[in-house]
Amino acid sequence: MFLIFVRGVLMGSADIVPGVSGGTIALITGIYGHLVEAISNIRFGFLKPLFKGDFDGFVNSILDEIDFKFLIPLILGIGVAFLTLAKVVTYCMDVYTAFTYAFFLGLIIASAVILFKKLNHINFKNILFALIGCILTFIFVSLNPIATNHSLLVLFISGMIAICAMILPGISGSFLLLLLGQYKYMLNALHNFHLSEIIVFVVGALIGILGFSKILNYLLKNHEEITMAFLIGVMIGSLRVPCVEIANSISINIASLFPCLIVAVIGFAIIIVLETRFDYID
Repeated sequence: MFLIFVRGVLMGSADIVPGVSGGTIALITGIYGHLVEAISNIRFGFLKPLFKGDFDGFVNSILDEIDFKFLIPLILGIGVAFLTLAKVVTYCMDVYTAFTYAFFLGLIIASAVILFKKLNHINFKNILFALIGCILTFIFVSLNPIATNHSLLVLFISGMIAICAMILPGISGSFLLLLLGQYKYMLNALHNFHLSEIIVFVVGALIGILGFSKILNYLLKNHEEITMAFLIGVMIGSLRVPCVEIANSISINIASLFPCLIVAVIGFAIIIVLETRFDYID
């Protein structure tokens, strides 16, 4: 359970960062398939005995339907990361922008390499879906943030949308929140513990993830190769985010780029080591 908690901390840390996906961390630490299946299996069938007053049936049903041993430590880890690391990550992004995004660059490249190793075939269909994923993501991350309000309804909808990206390797839910104009607002809500905003956002996220996970689980079970190829393209397309941030933060010359390259290599190496250290959970 402790190692699942650690995975949750790593996922939560990644999800805080625009351009990095918690789904990527889930993939490289060996829990991605289990995570998607565990969420998609939640169908609220355990409520039927409760409505009939059958409390014992309710307890048995909920224990059968929800993988508490897996989900509770994972969610706790994600929550701890969100509450403790939000300030650290935002500080690094503001003060050490180039180094921080260079580190993220290494993480994303390593994640794409690991995902590529999972492909059994390199054929026209896989290459096509990888290109589609790359082009669509490149266009998506090129969009400017949307100016919008921060009403509870908007936060609810933002939670639904962002969580779908957070469980997809290569697609950053935080960047999606940035485009929706809710990223800094929700970070401040976490910093100051604004309970109403946090609860509404979390409820939207729960509804979104329960629906989307079923679609994703179907794709992974029935079209795994092209889904993985598409996600590789998504990761490659998302590299625009750290590259642009690095270019905007430093002058482009060898003296400035070399330290960033070193940091990127460190990020790359960490992901490769993580992938070899964590066992896959079926």
